[in-house]
Formats: sequence, structure tokens, C-alpha cells
Amino acid sequence: MTFVDGPVRVSVPATSANLGPGFDTLGLALDLRDELEAEVLPEGLVVEVSGAGADGVPRDERHLVVSSMRAAFDALGAQPPGLRLSCTNVVPHARGLGSSSAAIVGGLALARALVAGGTLLLDDQALFALAADLEGHPDNVAPACFGGFTISGRDEDGWYSVPGDVDPRVGAVVFVPPTGVRTAVARGLLPARVDHAAAAANAGNTALLVRALGGRPDQLLRATRDHLHQEFRRPAMPESLALIDRLRADGVPALVSGAGPTVLAFTSAPDAGSAPDLHKVLAHCPPGWVRHHLAVDGAGVRVEAG
Repeated sequence: MTFVDGPVRVSVPATSANLGPGFDTLGLALDLRDELEAEVLPEGLVVEVSGAGADGVPRDERHLVVSSMRAAFDALGAQPPGLRLSCTNVVPHARGLGSSSAAIVGGLALARALVAGGTLLLDDQALFALAADLEGHPDNVAPACFGGFTISGRDEDGWYSVPGDVDPRVGAVVFVPPTGVRTAVARGLLPARVDHAAAAANAGNTALLVRALGGRPDQLLRATRDHLHQEFRRPAMPESLALIDRLRADGVPALVSGAGPTVLAFTSAPDAGSAPDLHKVLAHCPPGWVRHHLAVDGAGVRVEAG
């Protein structure tokens, strides 16, 4: 195996999973990107981190980007003698916007780009499958890999991801609270079993959501109603669920982003111009929260020019 000379750079988008009813299945890439750079060294490991979550991550082999790079190098056939990694984080940590998936997918893409002919040894589908193995579920890593709107899961043939259409009029506002909630805590609140009627209602809403995003945004309010997970998570993120209640009462399709506590509201795309629904959404931002008006990111992880 031959490693390339000089640093390589990749960027990877934030993602929102579930989108209301599509629990562990639906995901959307958003135009908010972490930037990563790495190069092979003669020896040792150097990890530099700035931006979101920089104070809370290790600077050694435990760093999620580093461990993901190691997994990719194993899949590619050899480990480099040394590594330098630099991370500029924009995606907030522990907020339900796919920061761990961004780290995993970004690390895998970095390692692949550091190997001459890496895309021949680890193609996009193999990279996605490895990312899903590392993350444990595909709903965030699929849009981080492929961009856009994805429907993903696992069957007897392995991990799969199918792209869905997104109407160009559709954008999103994310409301990010000042404190996070660990995914393990949010998942721990979910019951072991759910009511059959609730499952049936969610199945219908998930199907409708695919159609709503693809060309019927007038149906997004109905389609984003969830019956399986959001209400159970209210004790861990009461302010988020209260914000969703207010937004939906005002006719805005709002939901918990991933495991929360970020709230995502569907609205007009940033390039669609000023629209009344956008002003209505932005006015709901609670004090101390940060809001971002974002487009759907169609590119997924990408290698940047040097």
C-alpha cells in the first residue's frame, strides 16, 4: 500500500435523523460542515481540535475520528507509521445533529483519501457499511455519506441506503439549545414495546413524509407527527418538546432532531427568498438558543481541494 504525500482535507455535513416518524430510518444532510485534515507522519500521533466540543474530546487514539481512521486503514490493509489530524468542528456535540456520524464518516473518508487508489479498495457503499457498523445504526451516517434525504436500514443482505427526493423549496431551521443530552440517555427513555396502533400511525406518516419532502411540502405538518419516541423523551428535554408544541400549534412542521435536544422545523429553503413562514419560525427561538437557517446538503462527505 502507498500513502499519499501531503495533507488531505475532507468536509462532512451535519445530519438530522428520524425526522419525526422515521425512527432509525430517515435522515437528512444539512448545510453545516465539519472540516478535517490529516497527513501521514513518520511516527506518532498529533490531534488538533478547534470549534464545537473541542474542550470535551480526547487528543489520542480515543478520538472518534482517529479510531474511525484506524478502522478504515485496517479495511484498506495497512496502518500508517504516524498521523497528524486537525479537526475544525462546526456541528454541535450532543445536540442531535449527527456529530458522531460526522466524525466517523469524516475519519473513514480521510483514511481512504490518504491511500493511493483508496476508492478502489473501499468504495462508497463499503465506506457507508463500515460507518454503519461503527455507529450501530445507519440513519445519520447514510446522509453524511451520500448527502440529501436517505431511507436506510439493514436486512439479510446488509446495510442499505436509498436516496429520496427533496423539493427545492424545502429548507430547515434548527434551534440548538445551550446544553446537550447524551444519545444513550435519550434512547434509555424509550419503552421496550409500543402500541400497535401507534406503530401503524407512524408507518403511515413515514410514507407520507417521503412524499411530502419529495414534492408535497403542504403535507409536512401532518407527515412529521410522531407516535413512537418523541413524547417519551420529554423528561430529558422538556424545553425542546415545549418548543415543538408551540411551533406545531402555529402550523409549523417541527420535530426532535435525532435524539435531541435540537429542534428542527421545516420551512422555505435559504435561497427561496424571504417568506412569511420563515419569519414565523424564527420568532419562536427561545432565549439563549442558537438558530441556523439551513439548506439540505446534497453532497455528503467530500474531499476538498488542497
